[in-house]
Amino acid sequence: METFQLSCGATLRVTQRDGAPIASIDAHVRGGPSLDPKGLEGTAYLTGGLCDQGTKNHNAEEIAELLEPNGGELQGESSGLSGSIVSSAWKDLAGLICEMLTEPTFPIAEVRRQKDRLLQRLSNDAADARQQGALAFRRMIYGKHWLGRPSYGTMESVALIEPKHLRAQHKKHWVASRGLIGVCGAADPGEVRDYFESHLKNWKPGKQLEPRQFPFAPTQRKVVVIPAKRKQVHVFLGHLGIRRRDPDYAALVVLDHVLGQGPGFTDRISRRLRDELGLAYSVSAGIASSAGLSPGTFTAYIGTSPENVSTAVEQFLVELRRIQDELVPEDELRVAKDFLTGSFSMGFERASRRSGYLVTSHVHNLPEDNLVSLPKSFEAVTPEDIQRVARKHLHPNSCCLSAAGPVKKASLEACLRGK
Repeated sequence: METFQLSCGATLRVTQRDGAPIASIDAHVRGGPSLDPKGLEGTAYLTGGLCDQGTKNHNAEEIAELLEPNGGELQGESSGLSGSIVSSAWKDLAGLICEMLTEPTFPIAEVRRQKDRLLQRLSNDAADARQQGALAFRRMIYGKHWLGRPSYGTMESVALIEPKHLRAQHKKHWVASRGLIGVCGAADPGEVRDYFESHLKNWKPGKQLEPRQFPFAPTQRKVVVIPAKRKQVHVFLGHLGIRRRDPDYAALVVLDHVLGQGPGFTDRISRRLRDELGLAYSVSAGIASSAGLSPGTFTAYIGTSPENVSTAVEQFLVELRRIQDELVPEDELRVAKDFLTGSFSMGFERASRRSGYLVTSHVHNLPEDNLVSLPKSFEAVTPEDIQRVARKHLHPNSCCLSAAGPVKKASLEACLRGK
């Protein structure tokens, strides 16, 4: 991997894979939904999502015609763009990304069409008990923090967004000083650098994104019920989690695979609530996977029948306390560690995963040898480590609980109190 600082202010990271059939590019712009204008939530989501619908030099049809002959694909989201193409045509993909970073047009017809789709999605979400339960859970965890709202906005805010808002968002926030580009494929790093240097020379540097502190809601026991006439109740139990740079991250990944995210239903939560008690098919629990620059969440989820909700909540809490009180047996720990160390490298076989990692590793300031050291860290985790991080980072006595479906709030509050 090689890292370059472009003259416009953006950072470029390149991994050369000789003979790789596919090249992948990720272009990340720091800020995303956290920079949505008040009352226009969803602006960042639509800005990224519509960057690929036209530029100064190519309309949407022309973009598709450039990509399709070489199996290319390209999409935008609230924090940037990503795409892949056959390695020999990497410049075609790179050129389009450079155009979208600097000169998107946000055609009126495409904005209207995308808004209509998003409004339909929001309407569907409003009738989806699981989605409403998940949103209520995030609001309890994050309070007024921007992570407590959907990144794609609300029916009210999206209805107000116009092309002028997307152009203003892009001009103000999609600037080179916040840009980070990852490239993986059969391309010489120096050639990649020269290409982006040439095609992004006029990308305005703008202002760097300064570190910001957002308040979080205090960790405390809370219950929210979203009434819904359904045969199933969607239950979310948990609390504020960790940042990716937390020194306990590796041990918590292993803990997750013991507790609630193991392969083939080998974890404790699945074994107890699904296999032994038959409460549901879909059940999980984990803290590490949501970790980011801001703290993620510890989330335990189950969809179950109304008469089983209390039992499910009680068993979640039982398992949380058990992993704090008892050392995990070596054979159980071995199953989790073997899966993690054995599958880790397989996750980076695709070029898209590698280019994405070039971006995320830089954003989180991960060590250069992280891809080598992290599996070793998984292997080094002991039963005592699992107990220590469980006691430090899991809070069964201070959980938030969101339930969407035909269930009574009083019964859930009694469950959390252990009564």
